[in-house]
Amino acid sequence: PAPVEGGGTAARRLPLLCAQNGVEGQRIALRRFRHVYGVCVWLPAAHVEPGVVSAAGAPLTGMLHLGRHPHGADDVLRDIAADLTAAHFEAPVVPDVARWQYAKLLGNLANAIEALTGPLTSEAARALYGRVRAEGERVLNAAGIPYASEAEQRAVRGDKITLVPLGGVERGGGSSWQSLTRGTGTIEADHLNGEIVLLGRLHGVPAPLNELLQHLANAFARDRRPAGSMPMAELTRLAEEAEREAEEAEKAQRAAGH
Repeated sequence: PAPVEGGGTAARRLPLLCAQNGVEGQRIALRRFRHVYGVCVWLPAAHVEPGVVSAAGAPLTGMLHLGRHPHGADDVLRDIAADLTAAHFEAPVVPDVARWQYAKLLGNLANAIEALTGPLTSEAARALYGRVRAEGERVLNAAGIPYASEAEQRAVRGDKITLVPLGGVERGGGSSWQSLTRGTGTIEADHLNGEIVLLGRLHGVPAPLNELLQHLANAFARDRRPAGSMPMAELTRLAEEAEREAEEAEKAQRAAGH
């Protein structure tokens, strides 16, 4: 292999930007790369056919918050942001990109619901997501992890990205729904709902709804079940059972402690 001009290695010299959903990517990258940057991606797009990606956002394609991991900003990011801006993105450079990524994580907790049952258009689906998100917020609060509020996110995004019809492209669901639609056999739930489950276990906060969604999403992916094929009523029933079992386990634990 050719040596790196000026010496060193790619891991020592090159910037590495992590633009995956969830928050684990930067932590993994930092084991090998010196200069790791987080990217909070808000980019409505679809990839359900090999080689075809459609992005329906206008007038901007997407919004990408950029920051060093674990915190800070630098001229490298500002140069990258300038290039992204020229390509119809808004790319705010922030000193606390993780705060935006954890806010995105809370929104992404709905991904598994959508993948399992379809778009969150019913009152039952929205109500379940409200409970799942509240569970996630309790866990992040217990862990002392800050996140941007929904109001702050709306204020920043405004009407800069509106979904417009694309000829020949049917708007489906988000990234988890797309994974099931492509039949990849994998799904991102371990790093979305599973992140809340992990933090909940570390900080003593039960997260039965997120644990259920993590399990079901992985089962759907493994068995290559069609996206949206679980009736919402069935998921609601399973969620209520999971909450009830968690409550009973907590009561038993308290009783044993006395």
